[in-house]
Amino acid sequence: MAEPRWLDARELEAWEGFLEASAILGRRVEQQLKDDAGLSHSQYEVLTRLSTAPGGELRMTELAGFAKTSKSGLTYQVTQLEKAGLVQRVSSPGDDRGVVAKLTAKGVRVLRETAPAHAELVRELFLDGLSPKQFAGFAEGIRALRGRLSEYE
Repeated sequence: MAEPRWLDARELEAWEGFLEASAILGRRVEQQLKDDAGLSHSQYEVLTRLSTAPGGELRMTELAGFAKTSKSGLTYQVTQLEKAGLVQRVSSPGDDRGVVAKLTAKGVRVLRETAPAHAELVRELFLDGLSPKQFAGFAEGIRALRGRLSEYE
């Protein structure tokens, strides 16, 4: 059996920093969306994905892929959004077994009202603390990680 590849001090510091930064960002974004719109971050992501889709609608299976969540997790989020009148589920045209999530007019309005403060918070917490050079390196690193981690999905 191969020896474990332990993290050196620099690697461990980066890993712990990533975890801490991710947790802080996640909590702040979650709180802002809850305060401003009564939405979870997952629900906001569903709304934004639908808002950029043709006709404001996506098959639930496509939406689950975008949302990086399980089908049951997505179903729960869409059910909550449906109860709030922000999304509706309809049968997929030409496929009675397929289900489409569709953004409602109220969903569009809530997204329009929420997006500016959300974008400002993301800019403040995520972008403003990095120089352009630091951000370029960070963005390159994230692209590489996403590519590598895509094989685990």
